[in-house]
Amino acid sequence: MKRYIKIVSFLPLLTLFLFCSCLSKRNPSAPILRSERHSKYNNKSKNVILTDASQFSGGYERSGNLIQDYANLLGVKTNDLENIHLYELINEWMGTPYAYGGLSKKGIDCSGFASIVISEVYGKKLPRSSEDQADVVKRKYEKQLKEGDLLFFSFGSSRINHVGIYLHNNKFAHASTSKGVIISDLKDTWYYKFFRRGGTVK
Repeated sequence: MKRYIKIVSFLPLLTLFLFCSCLSKRNPSAPILRSERHSKYNNKSKNVILTDASQFSGGYERSGNLIQDYANLLGVKTNDLENIHLYELINEWMGTPYAYGGLSKKGIDCSGFASIVISEVYGKKLPRSSEDQADVVKRKYEKQLKEGDLLFFSFGSSRINHVGIYLHNNKFAHASTSKGVIISDLKDTWYYKFFRRGGTVK
């Protein structure tokens, strides 16, 4: 019974660690850590657009038309997707496993993913940590958020320690610590209660 109590009491700490490991500040030379559990998501991403949004179950099945698929997933028309390269790049990284300090297809973290996307799609350079990235963003109200804006979260801390890229209808792309690069829904309770701010890179 005592062992059971210890295990149960440890679970919240484990969950907190998983979501907080996209640290606010990091050592640039920090080692890349991988988890083999990500491989199943990476393989699955070939057939579906990975999403943990509550209205979908594990992913949106691909039809072969990338832009139409993303428009359907986001609940918009294809011409509402303003920057096609954004979705091509997200699709290219879809399912890439999470790795602390990572910047490659072998593994990437949330701030690394945001830096690559903002640089390649919008030609703007971001600091390496999510906390520093939040300092170079012009804040907006939620209703003002647009495609390509950044969303910032504080999981288990008052400090910013996670970042994602806003798309449409509350959906955002990010490198999840548990599922790698994926699309999630800001309004889903788990994310929304830790959401702190959003805005456009200056």
